This record gives sequence, C-alpha cells and structure tokens, in this order.
Amino acid sequence: MSAWSPDSFAQAWNFATFYHQGQTYGGPTEGTQIEYLNHVGSVAAEVIWALPERPDLRADLAIQCALLHDVVEDTRATIALVRETFGAAVADGVRALTKDTSLPGKAAQMADSLARIQAQGHEVWLVKLADRITNLYHPPFYWDNARIEEYRREAMAIHAALHPASPALAARLEAKIDHYRQFLRPE
Repeated sequence: MSAWSPDSFAQAWNFATFYHQGQTYGGPTEGTQIEYLNHVGSVAAEVIWALPERPDLRADLAIQCALLHDVVEDTRATIALVRETFGAAVADGVRALTKDTSLPGKAAQMADSLARIQAQGHEVWLVKLADRITNLYHPPFYWDNARIEEYRREAMAIHAALHPASPALAARLEAKIDHYRQFLRPE
C-alpha cells in the first residue's frame, strides 16, 4: 500500500468537518440523531482497514475521497472547490461518488453512479463499498420494510458491480446485506 499522510487526512477531515457541520441523520430509534461526521469517519475507517490488501492503490486518494465522498452531494461545497483544494484526482473521485439528482428516479441515479465509479480507479470503488457497508449498520427508525428491502437490493447491485476492488470489503458488504434482514419488522 502506498503510504498515506496524516496531514492529507487532516486536511480532508477538517474540510468535511467544516462543510458537514450541524448535519445529522436519523438513528435506529425515534428521537435519535447522529452527527453526520460519524458516517464520514466510519467510511474512512473501512477504507483504511481494507487498504493493506491493495498495496497497488494510492492510499491518500482513497482516504481523501472517503472523507469527502458526500461533501458535494450534501453540503454547499462544490466540485470546483474540491478540485482547487485537493486536486483533480480527488475531485474526479468525489464527482463520481456524487449522485446526479437530475436523473429521473433512484434506479437511473444508481446505474449512472455505478458507471461513473467504475470509470475511476479502485480507490474510488473502495469508497462506495465502504459507504454502503456503513449505511447498513442500521436503517433510520422511520424506514418501512419496503425501503429496507430496496436498500438491500441497491447494496446487492453495488456489491455485484464493485466487488473486484476489495475482497475484504466485498465480504463485509455481503455480510451486512445478510444482517440487514434483521431490521425487517413483522407485518
């Protein structure tokens, strides 16, 4: 694995901290809100954990993309700002990881997103695998069974498209997909 720099980590972490400031997401129980940076840090941790199996990858690129993967999609930060601050490779990775909400429907957005990710290096593939792993820790309390099943199916599509990038993350994602069934509520 190429060495990664604590300085490049801190630069991306500080950027993400600033732009995601105040954001939360729904926890597993009603009334629970989780700081969004929990998700960002969890994605980065998954990527860092998986990097030793891929010494051919650029670790700094993978980690910075992990820390910044939602900054354009969910904040006022722009791709131009990411490019100016982190360079073209990170900006291209973040752009690939950003949903195109102008496309009609989730299926079209997912297909487009996976195609753009697959056009990037495996560093970016790792981020998407790690992102979905962390998103499968638990569903928000307000999701119904249909949404939980839909999310599992999306995870299966991500696994099918991106599993070659990391056997370790692919195995974790597969386990999380299976585990996610436990959140289905009896009808």
